[in-house]
Amino acid sequence: MVVMGRRPSFGVVLLATHGWSKEGHILTSRIAQGLLEPEAAAAVANLLSDYANGDLSSLCVWADQIQKWYRYRWTSPLHFIDTPAGACSGLSLSAGRKGRVLPVQSKTLPHNFCSSGRDLWIVSPMHVGFTSDEGGNTIALRWFRHKSNLDHVWDREIILTALKDYYENNLDTLQEDLVGNFTDGIWHDDVASWEQCDDLLQCSNKYATESITIACKWGYNGIKYGQTLAEEYFYSKMPILMKRIAQGGVRLAMILNKVLGGSEEGFTAAT
Repeated sequence: MVVMGRRPSFGVVLLATHGWSKEGHILTSRIAQGLLEPEAAAAVANLLSDYANGDLSSLCVWADQIQKWYRYRWTSPLHFIDTPAGACSGLSLSAGRKGRVLPVQSKTLPHNFCSSGRDLWIVSPMHVGFTSDEGGNTIALRWFRHKSNLDHVWDREIILTALKDYYENNLDTLQEDLVGNFTDGIWHDDVASWEQCDDLLQCSNKYATESITIACKWGYNGIKYGQTLAEEYFYSKMPILMKRIAQGGVRLAMILNKVLGGSEEGFTAAT
């Protein structure tokens, strides 16, 4: 185990023996904004409302907030992808698939560039979970001493526990560790493969397939309704979850750079 102060290296399983929450969205957006090329950064700044003060992350919880409004109740299914129970491979998105999140070109919702390429939702493994248990929402359990469910454990509980135990609840310090791990640390050699993307739909399929594989192998595996998850689950799943957040930030930046930057590379649009 590599430790910076009291903080773990997320590329290592700490014991031998996961759509994000607010914190996950903020981390993903901050990482992405820090990786924007000048033209893309200027375009994002121009698109942001004045009250955002140039901070992309300040608006990237909007989708979670508006789904509770009557006008935007229809957006709730856009936060997940329906996967048949036990379908742990061969996942494929299509235009008619229920729960398919919006493509980057969509003008249906405000601030949609925050969730370009669907990264903020489908890199969260349980948001590609099984329809039969609503992506882990109906799998009630306990996280240490309080009630929770499997989806919430992956969306927020692991992040909050890591913040409390290793970062004194300082999101900036956690972000620094994540960025350090892919700039010159344990994930550095993986970044090129994370950024490989020429077609939005193919990339979405890739990200969703990664997530359902993680959900099956690490999220659902061995879980029983009503059980208590604690240290062993936390330490073994935290590195996986943190890597997904970092991947989401890198990929969101890549997409925004292609869409809003000066690159002629661009995308083949999803149809």
